[in-house]
Amino acid sequence: MKAIQITEPRVMKVVEMDRPTCGANEVLLKIEYVGFCGSDLNTYRGLNTMAKPHVIPGHEIGAEIVGMGPDVPTNLRKGMKVTVNPYTNCGVCPACRSRRYNACEHNETLGVQRDGAMREFIALPWQKIIPVGDISTEHAALIEPMSVGFHAVSRAQAVDTDVVMIIGCGMVGVGAVIRSLLRGAKVIACDVDDDKLEIVRRLGADFTINTAKENVHERLMEITDSMGPNIVIEAVGSPATYQMAVNEVAFCGRVICIGYSKKDVEFTTKYFVQKELDIRGSRNALPEDFDGVIRYLKKYNPPYDVLTSGIVDPEHAEEAMIQWDANPGKVFRILVKFI
Repeated sequence: MKAIQITEPRVMKVVEMDRPTCGANEVLLKIEYVGFCGSDLNTYRGLNTMAKPHVIPGHEIGAEIVGMGPDVPTNLRKGMKVTVNPYTNCGVCPACRSRRYNACEHNETLGVQRDGAMREFIALPWQKIIPVGDISTEHAALIEPMSVGFHAVSRAQAVDTDVVMIIGCGMVGVGAVIRSLLRGAKVIACDVDDDKLEIVRRLGADFTINTAKENVHERLMEITDSMGPNIVIEAVGSPATYQMAVNEVAFCGRVICIGYSKKDVEFTTKYFVQKELDIRGSRNALPEDFDGVIRYLKKYNPPYDVLTSGIVDPEHAEEAMIQWDANPGKVFRILVKFI
């Protein structure tokens, strides 16, 4: 079978592998669509220190069940369209004992610490398989990154009286925008790219700010009657956006951190105390976050045309990655099609 492998920094190849077979408690999936995410781009660039050597990337999955090993529950059947929870959990670390399996100390995400789904077939534990009903496998590949944004809003405990500022309007940020709106909050979406801001406007964001062109502080003061947003979700992972989150959040507000900064970040730490801030990390997603995204997609049928930058076959995946590497701000989501 075909698979895509990152063999060294900035080298991606289509390789041949044996088709896997199902062991006990495993489901065999025919991969139809897989999304490239930011961690895949960093692996391609040689910047992802968590990625195993020669990794097969990919954990944003739309697939069909084509086989099952012994001891798989009967609610999973051949022909079902599914996505995948791509994280592992050990069951014994402090996070797992707190039932926050998404933050397992020993997590190994598909396509990072272990080989991912950029291949024609993959066998996985049945517990990680998530049926999506009548959602297409193309759209199912968008569920995992959106669920990460959904989880961040849960960590923020956002409600209808909150003003939520979301920094970064990639797919994860889009998920945060959507769930904040579903909870009735006022949403201020920020990015450096006008095309991405247009997408979140179509999805219902109340306000947008181009942080490269506008005075962010002045706009926030106008929008919030000089109070500031009481929740800020950082979905970029750069020193500038982390500093913006702490500087602009309202007194007694909550800052939710999703992005991984590749460089150390210097803070004016007096704001931590002076504002009495809650600063919370948000990692991966829980099963209920996946369920929330699936319910949203079924109920609202969002404008999928703007949520995908392009669909390529495996032979053109490296070309698509090269273009993304050269101009990351202009690419929203690239899907690789294996059918």
